[in-house]
Parts: sequence; C-alpha cells; structure tokens
Amino acid sequence: MSSDTTSREDTYVHRPGESDIGADEPEPKGFGTRGWALVGVVALCFLVVPGAVYLVPSLPAMAGLPYLAAMLALPMIPAVLLGAAAVWSMTAATRGDD
Repeated sequence: MSSDTTSREDTYVHRPGESDIGADEPEPKGFGTRGWALVGVVALCFLVVPGAVYLVPSLPAMAGLPYLAAMLALPMIPAVLLGAAAVWSMTAATRGDD
C-alpha cells in the first residue's frame, strides 16, 4: 500500500498530551482530604495500635478487660475502623467529591 492511498484518518500517530478519551473529566488533584484521612487511619491501624499493644501489653487489663478477650477484640477495632474509612473514602471518590 502506498502513502498516496492511505488517508490521514487511517493512520495512528501518538501525540503526548492530546487525547479524546476522558476529555470532559477533571484532572485528578491528589489525595484530597478523604485520601489523607484514609492514610491517617492506615497509620493508626498499622503503627499506633500495634505499637501500644507491644509497648504496654497490660493496658487492656488496666481498663478491666481480661487478657484473652482483649487480645481477641483489640485487632477488631482497627480492622473495623480501617474498613469504614476505606468505604467512606471510596464512596466519595466514585461520586466525584473531594
């Protein structure tokens, strides 16, 4: 096939920065407030709560909880908090909120 018979519409040329896909969608602005809240909850769940249990293992006993019940319930609190924060931030992201 010669170049004379090929029209401009039949060839593909990638031009960076030019796209018709998602042209009416806004540019992402970063995490936003909900994303940073999710990062804070992740830090709390993976650093603060396990660190507190490691450094002060008698803390639940001081609060009146038996040791076995405390060691079963303490991981559930960050897990529920992390799940709720993830759902909260993703519902906002799918709606297009900040």
